[in-house]
Amino acid sequence: MEASLHGKIALVTGSSRGIGKAVAIRLAREGADVVINYVSHEAAALEVRDRILELGRRAVAIRADVASLEQVETMVTRAVETMGKLHILVNNAQVHRGRLVHKLSADDWDRVLRSGLYGTFHCCRSVIPYLSREKWGRIINVSSLVAYRGWPGDTAYASAKAGIIGFTKSLAREMAPLGVTANVVVPGYVKTGMTAALTEKNIQMMEALIPLGRSADPEEIAEVVNFLATPRASYVTGAVYNVDGGMGI
Repeated sequence: MEASLHGKIALVTGSSRGIGKAVAIRLAREGADVVINYVSHEAAALEVRDRILELGRRAVAIRADVASLEQVETMVTRAVETMGKLHILVNNAQVHRGRLVHKLSADDWDRVLRSGLYGTFHCCRSVIPYLSREKWGRIINVSSLVAYRGWPGDTAYASAKAGIIGFTKSLAREMAPLGVTANVVVPGYVKTGMTAALTEKNIQMMEALIPLGRSADPEEIAEVVNFLATPRASYVTGAVYNVDGGMGI
């Protein structure tokens, strides 16, 4: 496979596990060097780093909570000092707190919004000056099908993910003159650590809603993210890609 991202540097938030891990490895296979972001799973992040190093790409793991602008700015500064440049940003990090709205604490609401929506803003705000300097950049923000359909107990999560879509559409208009594209990937039901806690009955109920009849592997989401990061997606911006097995139809 042609390494179309050779020489490009990617920052993937929340990339120690799940979709973020799959994205980081896929971008490395495409030729990118990768900055791995994590908050609490250092050992897992270092495993991802080592796997990328085995692919012959450069990699560094940096701890930062994207809910904090200060931590994000420190992470981005360190990433540029280590890697030299930045070209690709994938905003994947997201805390999940699920409760019915009248039982959802204000702290949990704030934590979910600050992780997803604020975190996306913090990372874009910090990285865009470097992308603009290169006059080439890719921003891919990970939303969720819950942003469209809603789900009981997911008012905070759905709000964060819906906000990301609107944010990205406006961002795409801002960044187009600078040679930077911004797009959204909307996964449906994916096999990750977050969904592993579901009961077998709930899993079967979820999969019954999917026309393709199964959940996705993280690698299937990563393929679409990878496409949007490459030169092959040079005329795609402000787009929303559903990767949900038809669940959103």
